[in-house]
Amino acid sequence: MTRIIAGRAGSLSLDVPDAGTRPTSDRVRESLFGSLESSDLLRSATVLDLYAGSGALALEALSRGARSAVLVEKAPKAATVVQRNVDRVLKSLGQHSTAVVHRQSADMYLRGAQGPFSLVFVDPPYDLSDDELGATLELLVPALTADACIIVERASRSSQPKWPAGLVATRHKRYGDTTMWWAVTA
Repeated sequence: MTRIIAGRAGSLSLDVPDAGTRPTSDRVRESLFGSLESSDLLRSATVLDLYAGSGALALEALSRGARSAVLVEKAPKAATVVQRNVDRVLKSLGQHSTAVVHRQSADMYLRGAQGPFSLVFVDPPYDLSDDELGATLELLVPALTADACIIVERASRSSQPKWPAGLVATRHKRYGDTTMWWAVTA
């Protein structure tokens, strides 16, 4: 079961798509969001969640104080689940937050993104090539605030993302078979 870990919607359960996604584990999300909170990156953040899956990352951010979230998911069944989770979390949070789900590919969304975003989660399918991820990150740069934080979740066996001009890697942390890569705007 996937759930919101903490914040105003804490312990609210989330639906997970039947297939095609791999939700970030509670343990990894707890560590990630502890780091984000200690760095004061959540309060009033404008969040973009690419390859949203269940939407757990963006919805956790909203629960912990982000102002708004855009969740992008191409797979129709997963996008339906994301919308259901968004509706459930927004109902719990009341009028303090907004969230919109876009049913399209990450690259298609980024070509017309409205931004700017201060916190971005990029959790692509593990089979997405390094070059495809690099192209997506390049499309992302114009949609970022001057002090944005970007977090890319990849299989630990994957190489570091190819960071385009405008993004600088700051750290990475391995959690078993998952590695979180952090970058900021240059």
